[in-house]
Amino acid sequence: MPPQSQPSAVEDLNTSAPTANSQVIAVDLDGTLVLTDTLYESVLQLFKQAVFSILLFPLWLLQGKAAFKSKIAERVSLNPALLPYNQALIDWLIERRVSGKKIVLTTAADQRIATAVAEHVGLFDEVLASDGTTNNASSNKSQFLDERFGKNCWDYAGNSQADLAVWKAANSAIVVNANAAVLQKAQQQGNVSLVLPAAKVTALDFLKVIRLHQWLKNLLLFIPLLAAHQIANWDALSTLLVAFISFSFCASAVYIANDLLDLDSDRQHPRKRLRPFASGVVSVQVGCLLTPILALLSLVLALWVGHAFTAWLVFYFVVTTAYTLWLKKLVLVDCLTLAGLYTLRIIAGAAAVSVPVSFWLLAFSVFIFLSLAFVKRLAELQAQADAGGNTAHGRGYMVSDQSLIQTLGVTAGYAAVLVLALYLHSDSVLNLYAQPELIWLAVPLMLFWVSWIWMKAHRGQMHDDPIVFAIKDKASLAVASLVLLSFVLASKGFAN
Repeated sequence: MPPQSQPSAVEDLNTSAPTANSQVIAVDLDGTLVLTDTLYESVLQLFKQAVFSILLFPLWLLQGKAAFKSKIAERVSLNPALLPYNQALIDWLIERRVSGKKIVLTTAADQRIATAVAEHVGLFDEVLASDGTTNNASSNKSQFLDERFGKNCWDYAGNSQADLAVWKAANSAIVVNANAAVLQKAQQQGNVSLVLPAAKVTALDFLKVIRLHQWLKNLLLFIPLLAAHQIANWDALSTLLVAFISFSFCASAVYIANDLLDLDSDRQHPRKRLRPFASGVVSVQVGCLLTPILALLSLVLALWVGHAFTAWLVFYFVVTTAYTLWLKKLVLVDCLTLAGLYTLRIIAGAAAVSVPVSFWLLAFSVFIFLSLAFVKRLAELQAQADAGGNTAHGRGYMVSDQSLIQTLGVTAGYAAVLVLALYLHSDSVLNLYAQPELIWLAVPLMLFWVSWIWMKAHRGQMHDDPIVFAIKDKASLAVASLVLLSFVLASKGFAN
């Protein structure tokens, strides 16, 4: 089975109930055989391929659920090899098939998708699915099974509220990956013979979904206030705190949308395949619900901060959306966009508290974050090379581009240090710092750090995200502390 399939959990199965005598086992697809919903994934894929196709959705829905699914399936082609499968169920079905049971895939998904999955798994004797006219769900499904195999002559494996009617009509109910409420209702019907429990979704899983650790990047909003030596302005700080939360909600909404639209690429990545949506730990339905909620909360908070900040936040959202849909596929443009998005945080922070942002700060930001964007791409290509791949899935890069990316990234990093050195000769430094010569300590420190980061990347020791790496890296933390100290010692507040 594909590498992202869940490990077998046969030891957790509830086998205390007697085994049914039926020779047919009917198996649901979405949420049962696969730990995702193929309709949601198909819609997301169609949205990614043709954004404005969503305008046709109301028209298709007026023709019925089965017709809607058929219209979607006509336009997209899910790769069944990349779906997250329920390995515990598959292992159990293999045992039943060896013992002579007939295994049937019966699903409300469109026939095209169901057939593709069945052919990939290679376990099913027959496929019963929605055909564009009739939606093979709930009572329709049980009716089809009765007509095909006879009443009370089949067992059924399902997972959802819609499966209660099917379990009731079945000879034996097999409850797979169901929540507690559905499991309780199924057991009340009295014919549950087997329970394959759902994996527990923890708080840590949801923190991974919103990528809480990525919120640290939004501390860049405070940089303009710090650079202007107004960090003791409590009114400005409280405003920036709200702006920070707003930007973080917006960023999380975009991260979730990116994960949902990048499922295939993530599932082919050595590490990203373990992300909550890609692995099926958290359902794509949850992601589709969280994205607009977080975006709306972000907008409400932004409007409280001010119109200038809101404008930059909306611009950030538009650019990140464009990055998710198109720009990340373009060689070099993707890294330039990432550098720009980091810099946008600084500009948004300045707008939130009406503090001017200097040319030097923006120039330094663009170059240093461009360097880190190239680090990120190099790490991804190294991971693909280690996995035997030739390209970065969903990106425009080839594994053979590693040396060029490294050259470009090191150059951008040293350019950032050069900007810092030139800044020390500007009038701004003389006006803001009593002892500006002390800031020169930051120059060799930054030269070391840029070289250190790229040395780690060259050796294949870099996390996919260099910001996350830096937060955990002792050398990086030491450099950051010393750079900050050099600015504090040189500031007016420390003079005399």
